[in-house]
Amino acid sequence: MFGTMESATPAVPSMPCATLRWQWSQLPGLAAAELYAVLAARQQVFAVEQQCAFQDADGHDLHAWHLLAWTEGGTTSALAGYLRVLDPGRKYSEPSIGRVLTVAPHRGIGLGRTLMCEGIMRTRAIWPGRPIRVAAQQRLEAFYASLGFRTASAPYTEDGILHVDMLIDAAAR
Repeated sequence: MFGTMESATPAVPSMPCATLRWQWSQLPGLAAAELYAVLAARQQVFAVEQQCAFQDADGHDLHAWHLLAWTEGGTTSALAGYLRVLDPGRKYSEPSIGRVLTVAPHRGIGLGRTLMCEGIMRTRAIWPGRPIRVAAQQRLEAFYASLGFRTASAPYTEDGILHVDMLIDAAAR
C-alpha cells in the first residue's frame, strides 16, 4: 500500500501569499529531494535547535506515513512542516504521531496546529475507531491537550528531554 496523496489548502491565515500543499506518502513515494528536505528539517529542529544527539534514522521511517506541508508561492516550494505516523504495533499498540515539526520561518502562525489536525484526520482515515498516541515533549503538553489529547503517562526522559505519552480517543474532536 505504498503511495503518495497530495492536496492543496488555503494558507494559514497569516500566510496570505502562499498556499499549503499537503503530501501524504510512505517512504517509497517520496522523491529524493523531498526526502532530503525532510531529513534536513528533522536534523535542524531536533539535533541542532534542540541540541539533542539521538538516532534519527531509527528504522521506523520505512514503515511510516509521512505528512509534509509545502508552501507554494509563485515558482518556489519549501517544506514548512512535517510529521510521521507509525502503524499500530510498530512502536505502540495504537497508531502514533511523532517527529512533529515546523521549520523556523513558518513558526508562530498556527501551522503546528494545522499540521496536527491534518495528521489526526489522515491517521483516523486509515485506522478508524482507534485512539492515537503521541510521545509529547512535556513542554508541549498543553498544546496537545488543546487538540484533545490526554496525558497517559508520568513524565519520562527520552534523549535528554522530558516527555509524556498522550492519547486522543477515536471520538474526540
